[in-house]
Amino acid sequence: MSLTPFTKQQLLPQEEKLEIARHKSALFIGIPKETCFQERRICLTPDAVNSLVSHGHRVMLESGAGASASYSDKEYSDAGAEITQDTKKVFGCPMLIKVEPPTIEEIEMILPETIFISAIQLKTRKIEYFEALHKKKITALAFEFIKDDDGSYPAVKSLSEIAGTASILVAAELMINNHLGKGLLFGNITGVPPTDVVIIGAGTVGEFAAKTAIGLGANVKVFDNSITKLRRLQNNLSHRIFTSTIQPKSLLKALRRCDVAIGAMRGKERCPVVVSETMVEHMKKGAVIVDVSIDTGGCFETSEVTSHEKPTFVKNNVIHYCVPNIPSRYSKTASLSISNILTPYLLQIAEDGGIESAIRCNNGLKHGVYFYHGILTNKAIGEWFGITSSDINLIVF
Repeated sequence: MSLTPFTKQQLLPQEEKLEIARHKSALFIGIPKETCFQERRICLTPDAVNSLVSHGHRVMLESGAGASASYSDKEYSDAGAEITQDTKKVFGCPMLIKVEPPTIEEIEMILPETIFISAIQLKTRKIEYFEALHKKKITALAFEFIKDDDGSYPAVKSLSEIAGTASILVAAELMINNHLGKGLLFGNITGVPPTDVVIIGAGTVGEFAAKTAIGLGANVKVFDNSITKLRRLQNNLSHRIFTSTIQPKSLLKALRRCDVAIGAMRGKERCPVVVSETMVEHMKKGAVIVDVSIDTGGCFETSEVTSHEKPTFVKNNVIHYCVPNIPSRYSKTASLSISNILTPYLLQIAEDGGIESAIRCNNGLKHGVYFYHGILTNKAIGEWFGITSSDINLIVF
């Protein structure tokens, strides 16, 4: 009996991927003063600045930038920031952080190849804005585009939480308005019927409006065309409430009885008009409408944009509050919220060795980039303005 010899097998070395050591980089961040009308927030709080400085980074702040959010220059100076009254010096920093997108005049002050992080507020942009970014070869990130690990948009969600909570607090103030207010207290007082609140939209704004209204003892009804959103809202509340899809008859019935109506709908482009003027005419005299959706057109037909200086108007005997950018009213809370979101990303960018390495490592951060060295990388913006865009994945390897 003979044994079959073993077949010789050639052993080939396999490719091994070696992790390349990341070189940390030091950031030099400029924070200019907000010049946009009604903008009172600031992107980084003194505590956030202190955290960045303690990690070896520099922060230059334009004098008075935090005043509207109740932060003094001294607080920032004590936290390690460099304070200057020279606006051009701030805009000369290699990285800039701002709440509102820069104006064309501000972009003129920015140095080529600067990294810029701000909101983008797409519906208020003009093509000249993108042409100016292209000319300066700027890398721009919009914090409302940045995604979290779970696929959500942390900045949008956080500001929506503020807007939802604020909408009820604003309504509570307006119900005691001397001119037309009904003199109602929002709370559920023993022996007194609770305030009726109708919320149109079951997203984050609607959810936090409902939580706040329930916490004050109101009777809440929520309408939305998405059963999935309504189910999620019910699951997130510790209180069972009336929910319904948007059907004209049931919505009209609820509006006729309510004391407060909150508009919290969203649309891909313009917010759908859900409540007609005829429906508003049937509401109680002195009822309050807070249309949080006004920044995308509003979901009440009677809504018109107002300002923080003159926030309300009366139409069909109903008080309307239609101020876009409600979080700016609560500037310190909103600033803390934005700062909490941005600071970890800034530290991560430095840890990864700069913006190029950071967006390679972090897909959520990469999603926030809409201009990369002067190249438009956001397809939606390109289609909106008719500008050629490139896939960032083909540029950044």
